Order: sequence, then structure tokens, then C-alpha cells
Amino acid sequence: MYKLFIRSILFQFDPEKVHYFTFSLIRFLNKIGFSVIFKALYEVKDKRLEREVFGLKFKNPVGLAAGFDKDAKLYKELSNLGFGFVEIGTLTPKGQEGNPKKRLFRLKEDSAIINRMGFNNGGVLEAVERLKKNNGVLIGGNIGKNKVTPNEEAVNDYTICFEALFPHVDYFVVNVSSPNTPNLRELQDKKPLTELLQTLQDLNTTKSVHKPILLKIAPDLTDDQLLDIIDIVKDTKIAGVIATNTTISRDGLQSANKNEMGGLSGKPLTKRSTEVIRFLSEKSNNAFPIIGVGGIHSADDALEKLEAGASLVQLYTGFIYEGPQLIKDINKKILEKR
Repeated sequence: MYKLFIRSILFQFDPEKVHYFTFSLIRFLNKIGFSVIFKALYEVKDKRLEREVFGLKFKNPVGLAAGFDKDAKLYKELSNLGFGFVEIGTLTPKGQEGNPKKRLFRLKEDSAIINRMGFNNGGVLEAVERLKKNNGVLIGGNIGKNKVTPNEEAVNDYTICFEALFPHVDYFVVNVSSPNTPNLRELQDKKPLTELLQTLQDLNTTKSVHKPILLKIAPDLTDDQLLDIIDIVKDTKIAGVIATNTTISRDGLQSANKNEMGGLSGKPLTKRSTEVIRFLSEKSNNAFPIIGVGGIHSADDALEKLEAGASLVQLYTGFIYEGPQLIKDINKKILEKR
């Protein structure tokens, strides 16, 4: 129904406007009682789907990636669609508009999206107020820096977000891999990244309960850079890695919008993100958990990532193209394989 009817209508309109319309629609439907219907349609309840990863218990291994619910406005309603966890953000200390519109593009022929949103969000404190109402949804907090903050002061922005979110999220994700904030990816270099993660980890150890800290990396890193990531995880003792963010590559694209600036997500990323997962898993001897994300448009895509070494998976573009049935399909396929 989604692909044949709903998606064909939604895809006639501007993607960013459709995003906000869909938010309003999902919220409205949940308010008038559709939450029960959504759960009946898409939720797969089975103890065999449960996963314990970096000390947290996930009801199933399929999560929603950061970027969809940036401001923690819809995490409860989205969890009713069958997700095992929801990652909010990327959040910054101060609210910011992000990059000028138009900044979100569908690449229908490639089953992909290019975005250059630029960490548009209302600021971490607004999100905290919404998270105070959470009742049982496992939440990841994806944090970044404001556009106007120079890299040499970036650690302060991440620290502010970490402190504000700490009582309200189950795990943290340090985002230094978005291509849409100027010079942000320079923080992936070994020295500044180690300093940033160590600062957050030191802060983490001062808390009575420690929260897992993960690093989200770009798919465009070289093998040598990926080996550096393994070393950094070992040295800082963070909990794990999310592989991968969007790519700046445009290889093999067919769509008219293929040359738009920004990060590419969707099917063109399927193979590369799985390669990164497998590389990290094999070269580290499975030393840390990996959340696999990038180009998951089918249950088989998800299973490939799990078999490559991911402990959990996340959806974004595949969710937009395939609809919530994809969540159910992945969970059912996992059960078939057990």
C-alpha cells in the first residue's frame, strides 16, 4: 500500500515539505488511536529479536537513524512503527536554521537522497524538554557542533550537548562525519578526534552511571583512516562505531539531481557501508559493536550488514522509499534465519 499509493503521492511534492507533512500526519493518526493499528501492522514481538549491546537491551535490532527526528518531536509515534530504538539529532548547543533551501533532493532513479541540511535543529535544550516526556523508548542522542563554532572550540559544543542530554538518552553518537557543516570532517583526523572522544569519555566516567558513546564515521574514509578509527576506539575506550554516514561520492548515479552538493544516502551506499562494517569487524577482531546503516532497502540488505559484523542496523532513506513494512520484513527475516 505504501509504495503503490502513499509514496507515489508524497513523491510528487518537495521532499522537505513532505517530511514535515508526514510528521504532522503521523502525529495526528497516533492521537486518534492509530497507534494500536500501527503496532498491529508493523511490530514484531519476539524474545529472539532482543539484543544486548554495549550494556543496553534492545527489543529488536532495527533502529531509526539520526536525521529523521532531529528535534525529538516524534520518537514515541515512530517507535509504534516497530523500531527497536530511535536516534534523535543531530543536535547542537544553539538552535540553527541550517543551510539555505532547497537542500533536500530525491534521486528516484537511484533510490537515493542528497541532503545538505546543515544540522538544522532547535537546539539541545528544546529537545531535552520533549525527552522528559519519554516513557520507554530507547533513545540515542546524536550530537554535533554549531556551524559558527571553529573546530578548535568544537569540543565545548559537544560537551554542552553531552551534559544537557545525559539524563535523557540511553547512548550518545558523536557526529564528526556530516559533509554539510564546513570543515566538520576535519575532526575525523586522528589527533582532534582522539582529544574530542577522550574529553567526552573522561566526563562520562565522572557520572554515577556511564552512558555508551559511539562514533559515527563517513564511508569515504580510506583503509588507513579506518585503521586509525580502530586505534582511537581502543585508546579512548568508547563503546562502538556507527558505520556509515552519507557519502560525497557520486559514482554511478543516473538521476538529474546527482550533482547537487551534500551527502548522498540510499541504495548507492549499500555496498560501501557494508564493506566498512566488514573491514572494522575483521581488522579489530570484533573488538567493539558496530551499528550498520547505509543503503538498507530490503531485509537482505540488513542481513548482509549483520553478517558482516554489525550488531544492530538503522534505517533512514530505505524507510522513506520502502515504508514501515521494511522494519517488519527485516525482523521477520532475522527470525527465519535463527
